[in-house]
Amino acid sequence: MPNHKMDVWKLAIRIIFLSQTTIGIMGNLSLIFYYLVLSFREYALKPKDLILMHLLTANTLIILSAGVAHTMAVWGLKPSFNDFGCLLLLFIQGFARNVSMGTTCLLSIFQAMTISPRKLCLKDHKVKETKFVGWSISLLWVFYVLIRFIFFMYTFIRTNSQNITRNRDFGYCSTIAPDEIIDSLYAALVMCPEFLFAVLIIWSSTSMILILYGHKQRVQHIRSSHGSRIKCPESKATQNILALVCTFLAFYTLSTILRGCIALLYNHSLWVMYITHLTSLCFPCFGPYILISHYSIVSRLSLTWLRVKFSPHFIVIM
Repeated sequence: MPNHKMDVWKLAIRIIFLSQTTIGIMGNLSLIFYYLVLSFREYALKPKDLILMHLLTANTLIILSAGVAHTMAVWGLKPSFNDFGCLLLLFIQGFARNVSMGTTCLLSIFQAMTISPRKLCLKDHKVKETKFVGWSISLLWVFYVLIRFIFFMYTFIRTNSQNITRNRDFGYCSTIAPDEIIDSLYAALVMCPEFLFAVLIIWSSTSMILILYGHKQRVQHIRSSHGSRIKCPESKATQNILALVCTFLAFYTLSTILRGCIALLYNHSLWVMYITHLTSLCFPCFGPYILISHYSIVSRLSLTWLRVKFSPHFIVIM
């Protein structure tokens, strides 16, 4: 009977991993396709849409590198990675996770600046605004690719130059445990920026909440005079961003705590690893559906499809 219960739990974990990964890939790729179509129709994405597209791209890389690998491992289809393949997979997971957090921070700060009552030059000049966002995103990608490449090369050289027994198993591949140099570099180059991003996200989110509260207080008499609920589009957009950012913070905090428990506990349970992996994939997988539910992107997708289908340019091409 205990073995039967264990088999049921294993099957449940397998189904959860497979469902989460499939849902995440479909959601992210659907929105990436939407923004590509939007970019084709409008020739240039708005700064906020540009940030969201890069966030979705980073989340897709996380799912493809981590979600697919974990799903194959729990189903018993363990990929046969060599040292280079395992380190490459960890390299993609690492910088995609960092870029995801960086773009989420940028999105939160940008929206806080957008609704700020202070008149900023960045707010008045759309070209400068777009350039600022573009340069910030490019800097994030380049910075974290370089940082993760340092870890990749150092670990790869150390793996091939020393006869060290692998004692760090990820479920789908294994590698040597980090030494003091890697731990110090990781703390300085990864943990410190992540902590800074987390502080900036909390600060900008708090600012948005205070601005929205002040806006609500100012327009309360307008709502009562009209006898109906009047909703500012910018306030609605800010609430949508807040929902996305708060979801990210919740799952990121929980995932970090669980990762810390695994790092500190030598004989940790297999179920703790499963829960940690599932938690770390929650935001990349379900983030797109928060956007879809709040932004009504489904209706906008249908409208874009109809415009493309019935436009004269489309008819000539056909």
